[in-house]
Amino acid sequence: MSPHRLVYKKVCHLPIEIEHKAYWAIKAANCNVDTAVKQRMLQMEELEELRNEAYENTRIYKDKVKRLHDHRISHKELRPRMKVLLFNSRLKLFPGKLKSRWSGPFLLKEVFNHGEVELYNENTNESFIVNGHRVKSYFEHHSPPMVVESQALHNPDC
Repeated sequence: MSPHRLVYKKVCHLPIEIEHKAYWAIKAANCNVDTAVKQRMLQMEELEELRNEAYENTRIYKDKVKRLHDHRISHKELRPRMKVLLFNSRLKLFPGKLKSRWSGPFLLKEVFNHGEVELYNENTNESFIVNGHRVKSYFEHHSPPMVVESQALHNPDC
């Protein structure tokens, strides 16, 4: 058995083996060997052209997918003294699956050249450096206090 058959459990026919077997089949059938060889070489060239065309189509498809992916990426503009949330990637799925993976807000102290940012935790007065991909902008929500009026005050029948 060949190593390919041991690994993949099927026979691998190399193009030269096919050529050799086709030669003996033609010789056994008493056909014209020269025309059969030319026909076989033409088929091999067509196969190579199909392989090259498939390779080119794959490259075009990958380029389109990359352009689409790059177009959808939103670029973050991080500035010092900005409030951000930090993504907690160590939070496992089951222990707190309804728990938010974003913690914070933290104050952004400094943005470094290679994408790192230094965050400052105002509660514990400590700063630490993380990758800039793990943070997103934090927008504070200031809403006026809700005033709930009782229905009984407006409806004397109650």
